[in-house]
Amino acid sequence: MNGSSRHSSQEIADVLRERIRVGELKPGDRLPTQAELAEEFGVERGTVRQALRALQEDGLLSNVSKGSPPRIAAPAPVHGEPQPAMVGLASRLRDAFAVPRVRIDAVCLTAETLMLGLSEPLRLIHEGRVRPDSIDVRVLMPSRDINLAFPVSVGSHGTATAPAGAGPAPAGSDDDPVHQRWLQMRNAQAQVLRHNLQAVRATHGITVQVRFRALPFTPPVKMYLLNGEEALMGYYTPERREEEWGSLTLEMYDALGSQALLFSFLRRTGHRDAAFVAETEKWFDALWETITSDLTLS
Repeated sequence: MNGSSRHSSQEIADVLRERIRVGELKPGDRLPTQAELAEEFGVERGTVRQALRALQEDGLLSNVSKGSPPRIAAPAPVHGEPQPAMVGLASRLRDAFAVPRVRIDAVCLTAETLMLGLSEPLRLIHEGRVRPDSIDVRVLMPSRDINLAFPVSVGSHGTATAPAGAGPAPAGSDDDPVHQRWLQMRNAQAQVLRHNLQAVRATHGITVQVRFRALPFTPPVKMYLLNGEEALMGYYTPERREEEWGSLTLEMYDALGSQALLFSFLRRTGHRDAAFVAETEKWFDALWETITSDLTLS
């Protein structure tokens, strides 16, 4: 298209759809500005806006707002199809914040995925596009005082590549660098999570409650309960890897929770899913009220 002829909004939309289909425009890419598209196709901006509205209605655009070009949307997932936790949880949290009373329960090794997944619905609140009456978040994470199953140093529980002459530290001790790395991550991410939610209370007057409890074991799975209507579960799969931490090279068995596939169970889709959600809710409440303890983020 060189602007030598004028085109309808439908024709412009079809051209952009084809660019998305063949991968010339990829999910996350920004579209050119309306002025740039108008010049390319030799039309008025109103015609471009009509084309963009058509793409938006087809679910092909995201971040459609005044002031900046929209982005190409990621393909809509088929319900029930597992997705990586960082992707799957974010989209489900966005939908969960559409109700007046938001309730999120989580069992996880750290709060990283939940912290990042909440960034989108919190952004929508700050933009005035959604406004729940209340937000209640409960998070179960391992206690700092237990020997974790993972992450753990390769070898005899606590071995790390350290300066010459330094012997291995007992796993879970204050001198175990793998444990200390995990503990710093757990605390820092939970503090950011709490701060971001409390900022919504301070700036928008929304009732917010954020609570943490400590598990006496390492959870083998990550679990999220959204408004008592959906349960998302993913397996922690330990793998051997190395990571630089301060002056140390840590050789450890660890699980990357953000890459775990999340399996969705919706209460409304049938008896089996409804039973799974109900039993997960009962399991979480039992852990919260019985064998867990206070968790301090320090």
